[in-house]
Amino acid sequence: MFALIRKEINTFFSSAVGYLVIAIFLILNGLFLWVFKGQFNILDSGFADLSPFFQIAPWILLFLIPAVTMRSFAEERKQGTLEVLITKPIKNWQLVLGKYLGSLSLILIALIPSLLYILTIYQLGNPIGNLDIGSTIGSYIALLLLAASYTAMGIFSSSVTNNQIVAFLIALFLCFVFYFGFSGLANYNLPGAIHTFLEQLGMQLHYERMSQGILDTRDIFYFLSSILLFVLLTIIILKKGTAKQKIKPIGITLILAIVLFLTGNSIYNRFDLTQDGRFTLSEATENLVKEAAAPVVIDVLLEGNFPSEFRRLQSETKQILEEFNVINPNIQHIFTNPLEEEEVRAQTITELQKFGLTPMEVSVQENGKTETETLVPWAILSYQNRSVKISLIKNTIGATSEERVNSSIQQLEYAFADGLTKLLHPKKHKIAVLKGNGQLPDIKIADFIKTLQDYYFVGAFTLDSVAGNATKTLQELQKFDMIINAKPTKPFSEKEKYVLDQFVMNGGKSLWLLESVTMEIDSLMNPEGSSVAIMQDLRLGDALFSYGLRVNPVLVNDLYSAPLVLASGQGSKTQFTPYPWFYGSLTKSTGNHPIIKNTESVKFEFSNQIDTLKNGIKKTILLTSSDKSKIEGVPKEIQLENIIRKKPDIASYNEGPQNLAVLLEGSFKSTYKDRIKPHKIQDHKDKGVSTKMIVIADGDIIKNQTRKGQPIELGFDPTMNLKYGNKEFLLNAVNYLLDDSGLIEIRSKEVKISFLNIEKVVANKTLWQVINILVPLLILVIFGLLFSFIRKKKYRKIV
Repeated sequence: MFALIRKEINTFFSSAVGYLVIAIFLILNGLFLWVFKGQFNILDSGFADLSPFFQIAPWILLFLIPAVTMRSFAEERKQGTLEVLITKPIKNWQLVLGKYLGSLSLILIALIPSLLYILTIYQLGNPIGNLDIGSTIGSYIALLLLAASYTAMGIFSSSVTNNQIVAFLIALFLCFVFYFGFSGLANYNLPGAIHTFLEQLGMQLHYERMSQGILDTRDIFYFLSSILLFVLLTIIILKKGTAKQKIKPIGITLILAIVLFLTGNSIYNRFDLTQDGRFTLSEATENLVKEAAAPVVIDVLLEGNFPSEFRRLQSETKQILEEFNVINPNIQHIFTNPLEEEEVRAQTITELQKFGLTPMEVSVQENGKTETETLVPWAILSYQNRSVKISLIKNTIGATSEERVNSSIQQLEYAFADGLTKLLHPKKHKIAVLKGNGQLPDIKIADFIKTLQDYYFVGAFTLDSVAGNATKTLQELQKFDMIINAKPTKPFSEKEKYVLDQFVMNGGKSLWLLESVTMEIDSLMNPEGSSVAIMQDLRLGDALFSYGLRVNPVLVNDLYSAPLVLASGQGSKTQFTPYPWFYGSLTKSTGNHPIIKNTESVKFEFSNQIDTLKNGIKKTILLTSSDKSKIEGVPKEIQLENIIRKKPDIASYNEGPQNLAVLLEGSFKSTYKDRIKPHKIQDHKDKGVSTKMIVIADGDIIKNQTRKGQPIELGFDPTMNLKYGNKEFLLNAVNYLLDDSGLIEIRSKEVKISFLNIEKVVANKTLWQVINILVPLLILVIFGLLFSFIRKKKYRKIV
């Protein structure tokens, strides 16, 4: 058998045709991957991975492998040497296996120069070496299995004819049908079972899944089944006997292949080879996906012609939805382009906006020209007559395209898990929104409360009854799992404070949005354009002190801040002008806590400073002002003219970042420990059970703007057309405080996207193109010369 393998290799490389076939393969790879414009160009993609090579390889191998295998048996039949081989003391299976392994060895030799591509990407990565080796190894394993399957089909095709051209065409047809044909048929509007069957029957699904860096035993069993099927069929074809005598062995072979395939489908495992484990879903997500007892249809509207970063987002979205489908076939997805029909494009955009599916415009460079393309980066999840929409893109303020892609991909698992939670999980937690102490009116917090109602039961709660029956008030409050105290402006009485304290001691969660300074933007909109910021005493200082922090009556002045937009003129001549506004801190957290990871910048307004105290409670600083900050005491007169017209004294902003939001976790000490209680409450606790609270030194963070008497989305600035991260941050905060399943921890998952060093690519583009086209050919030439030299030397010795 090994002699046959050597014979195949010697025969192939003894003629110029063999070298020509491999040279064409290498040239086509080089041109498509490094020179030609298009989706396969690695240098233009901006990403440091070999996925374009593994996407185009099935097409090129579709022609290369039939060209290599077409002469295996066809030429032997034509020259009459097949009968001679059969009469030799070698069994049919050894003959076929020798031919098969010989041809496969030639394909592997042709693939060896592609290792140069890995070295190129390794060098061009940002930083150098920024390449997912695990994913690349998985992709090569997939490519080798695909090549092995193509080779088995090629060997079979060569065994049924004595004409090399016919063998080439049969092999080409079989490879095309098995790779593209079945998956193409599956795309037609067919019943679900037939669609799944055809898709599983084709190679494309299995190859693409493995080429992402996932080794799924079902895919491995599929390729092994196809290889076994065509190798055994070849052995049967070469066996002496009539066609009727071969029917039974062919039937047994088909059954054997089907059994092997079904065995792989029934007992399978998956191995994620990617460095960041991007295809390994968290346990919380897996459990959530398994809960779908009926079909969940996910319509993804991200389809069309977009820049490379959005193609990557589309690819990552497909991958995670395929993961969902593997765990639970009830999770189904469809990718569509709602803007495909040009004649109704404008009408479609209007309809999408009505449903809150806001399209976005991106720049597409083609043939040296920049064009604007509209896309709809949204997904709609439908389940039992209910649906939710999720955004697939995060418009991070000031972010580059690479950062935007990275941030969006980081959030994909969380975004879909969040949508599934809304559909599959009934509400169970209750949130009390405190009223009665001058908190923000309903219309000012309407958008956030409406968002919370998708997850929780939310209701208003006043502490008025505490004066008459404190115990009953506490009992009623304890029916809630959490309280939100949104910008109170009136002091809390001792009785009210005592009820809140005991709520915390009994494990109640709390979100405090407090201000120790009274100051509003509206108070500056007067003829003088000035107002005085003064201290505000809510009488909560001793409670917060016992819990481990203090909200100081100072204002944070921050150079990194959101602009203040002022209107001038009237009617149609009204102009909106942004001015620097250093009391509107714009926080950008780089921490890894799940509440703040990958969130947009959060906008504050006249925020105060928080000091933390040592008391055994775990404290996590969630948000701070920028390094260029300073604090100002009160009372203080604030004049618009002085702020927006005068340049700031940069040198005075030297007090560093100031704490604006703090998470506290642990068993808190009661404010009323060793103190006279304002009234009697049964089961008073001096030491609470373990719980959590978040204190934010600004009440405006939860306040939405209004337009024509209606609330608009929290964090959205219509005059600047910017969306800040207030809503996202607060929702994460509430989820973290109340999340039992740990779903919020999905946010901590890090998905690393490897990018190329664009400056290095631009500076040396031609050099790398030449290297990756000519060096593989040079390797082939050197191999040919060495092979010819060794062969001639061998025959000289024989002579």
